[in-house]
This record gives sequence, structure tokens and C-alpha cells, in this order.
Amino acid sequence: MSIVRRFVARDLFSFNNINLDPLTETYSIQSYLQYLSIWPDFFTVAESSNGKLMAYIMGKAEGEGELWHGHVSALTVSPDYRRMGLARDLMDILEQVSDKMNDCYFVDLFVRTSNAVAIKMYEQFGYSVYRRVLEYYSGPDSEDAFDMRKALPRDVHKKSIIPLKHPVRPEDLEWH
Repeated sequence: MSIVRRFVARDLFSFNNINLDPLTETYSIQSYLQYLSIWPDFFTVAESSNGKLMAYIMGKAEGEGELWHGHVSALTVSPDYRRMGLARDLMDILEQVSDKMNDCYFVDLFVRTSNAVAIKMYEQFGYSVYRRVLEYYSGPDSEDAFDMRKALPRDVHKKSIIPLKHPVRPEDLEWH
């Protein structure tokens, strides 16, 4: 049994069991607090009946005009709680916040091109690859990312998910 609730600042002291996964992008405390203060509806956590954090999603709304969209900055599930549908539940919430509360055209996210499990999961959730971003992930494990998107009801003609034919560089992204 689990509950899904809004992430709160004290959760920062107890989410290491989720964040220590090697494929999870981690942020500074200031970044988490910024998301929490500016986009609280996009920051959700799943908690077990014994109070242990199981998963979280962190996102925001950004863009202008037909590029107004919800963005998934981080989605991660603790290894102990995978394959329980938590990722889908959290994505559903972020999509609802993007659609119903923010009237976005689409939701997007970035995923490592080598993370086949995550790519398949997002495809099962209705996302498709919009474009490849060269060297999106920097550092010792530099890697390309796929920008994956899912159109929301406001994008009646699904223009936001028509794939680009060529890769882009991080500095070419409209929103970071």
C-alpha cells in the first residue's frame, strides 16, 4: 500500500534510497527547493505505508505559444519498488497537471540513448522520440539523449510530436 502526495522540503532528508541509482540525475539542494517553490504541483512523491519514500517525479511548465509544455526533469523509482506501476502513476499525475492546470500542448523528457528499459517504458506510456540531442549528458559518461514527447489534448493536430530528421546540440534547445 502506498500514498501519492506532494513532495515537501523534509523529503530531501529521506530520498537517498531513490536518488542513488546510477541512472538517476541528481540536482543540488537549491535546485530541488527551486522546483518545489516554483512548480509544487509538478513535484510528487510515492510513500510506503511505513513512511519510506518509494519514488518521485519532478517537473515544470515552460515554453511559449505552441511550445508551452510540461517537462519531466526527473522520474525515479527506488529499486525496491520497481515494477509496481509507480512510474506510470507519477507520470499520469504530471500529465494531468500539465493538461488540466497548465493547458500545455505536450509533455517532454530527456532520456539517455543507452537506457533501453526507460525508453521502452516511456513508449508504453505513449511517448515517442522527437529528436536526438548530441552530448546532452556531459561529464565522464558523456552521452546523447532522446527528447521524447507525448501530445496533450490541446495539441489537436499532434504537431508537437512530429519527429525532427536531424539531431541537435544542447545549446540549440529552445528550453533547458
